[in-house]
Amino acid sequence: MLGYIWPIALVVVANVFYNITTKSTPSQANAFLSLAVTYCVAAACAFGLYLFQGGHQKLPAELSKLNWTAVLLGISVVALEFGYIHVYRAGWKVNTASLVANISLACILVLVGFFLYQESISFKQVIGMGVCAVGLFLITQ
Repeated sequence: MLGYIWPIALVVVANVFYNITTKSTPSQANAFLSLAVTYCVAAACAFGLYLFQGGHQKLPAELSKLNWTAVLLGISVVALEFGYIHVYRAGWKVNTASLVANISLACILVLVGFFLYQESISFKQVIGMGVCAVGLFLITQ
């Protein structure tokens, strides 16, 4: 059970810190330079953890397993971070922005799962998307 719960708990805790630090990014700071520093730190942490796992002995073999997804993920993450920085600079409140973004994302991913991965959509999911749409309307009023 713990193996099922800890990843979600980590995502939630990391997202709390993510939103606090993103909203706290100085408005006079260049967003791209801030992201460059952020990702240098992230790259150092990720590579350090890779080495800690003993990866230094198999780096060439592990690099050969990578494909276009690592590049597109990097571009997506920069776009996501840049978007969030500007969401907060545009005046969104921390208690609303993430909620609106994540509810919208969840509804879109239901459709992505259906069309791209042939996942089924249940009646409960359709009802849930409707409830989310009503919630988004109420939140943004």
